[in-house]
Amino acid sequence: MQPVDASKALELASALPARYYFGEDMLAMEQRAVFALSWQLVAHAGQLAEAGDHVVGKVGEVPVILVRGQDGVLRGFPNVCRHRAGPLALCNGKGARALHCKYHGWTYTLEGQLRSAPEMQDAAAFDLQEIRLPPLRVHEWQGLVFVALDEAVPDFDEVYAGIVERIAPIDLSAMRYLRRDSYDIDCNWKVYIDNFLEGYHLPHVHPGLSRVLDYRAYDTELFPWHSLQSSPLRGDSDAYGEGQAYYYFVYPNVMLNIMPGRLQTNRILPLGPGRCRVEFDYYYAQDEQAMARIAADQSFSDEVQVEDIGICEAVQQGLASGFYHAGRLCPKRESGVWHFQNLLRAAYADGAGASA
Repeated sequence: MQPVDASKALELASALPARYYFGEDMLAMEQRAVFALSWQLVAHAGQLAEAGDHVVGKVGEVPVILVRGQDGVLRGFPNVCRHRAGPLALCNGKGARALHCKYHGWTYTLEGQLRSAPEMQDAAAFDLQEIRLPPLRVHEWQGLVFVALDEAVPDFDEVYAGIVERIAPIDLSAMRYLRRDSYDIDCNWKVYIDNFLEGYHLPHVHPGLSRVLDYRAYDTELFPWHSLQSSPLRGDSDAYGEGQAYYYFVYPNVMLNIMPGRLQTNRILPLGPGRCRVEFDYYYAQDEQAMARIAADQSFSDEVQVEDIGICEAVQQGLASGFYHAGRLCPKRESGVWHFQNLLRAAYADGAGASA
């Protein structure tokens, strides 16, 4: 896929005004117009390997459940019973034979068909066969599992086009999940993503990371639904070794940090207008060299994350100060921020029109 040409517009670009980083109404609109209209990372394939394995989550404000059917097909449904909106599962699980509503015990097959409804024999014109859970769009990619709520969401292959080919010979599907680290941060979810999307702050915020990456060769490329920041690795890091660092951002809230032998996914989830959760999932190639770097990788990632949390929380305070007016973006270093914020501007315009 060809990169996006951003040169002319970027030369005149300014960042989003502060008002977009505050308010319950703003966040509610984003849940509808951004999160509910995009592919959301919900699980990894290892959680859904066998029939009856299931994972619960949320996409926007919609509770969802993913389940592997008896036929081996992976399906997604709203985690909402068709009776009176009770949950079909309260937590992730393995090997379920059916989905049982936790409110009144209505039972569905793993394929979403209502199988039993206790004490409903007196309900007129009530036919079990006419009641099914509405299916959601599900896509497995490189060992990761995504869900989209709406048919208007672009095809998955369009959103993630070109990533696998670009990082070859790195094979993400061969990597195995090891652990999750979660951080709750006192900043709007977009502040964290804005920070991820530029290397401009590296020399000032991340002294250790700056020694590993080559800032002079640090490059950003833009594509319709994602951006890529990349840099050669200097080769003297116990955590990363030699090769290339690929930092992918996929709209609106997924990050793929790819090094030789290692994948780190980030999922950014709003907890409120001024608070977010960042989930780090770590995957490693099953070779001795990659496995030997795990301890060093953990320590180094913790160091970088502490630095990012500190600066993002300080930025949120600056946005709230009343003294910030949307600043000019650096064309050389902040094209990723410009790209993300333009996608948001388009979503906001559509969201405002839909709610008008």
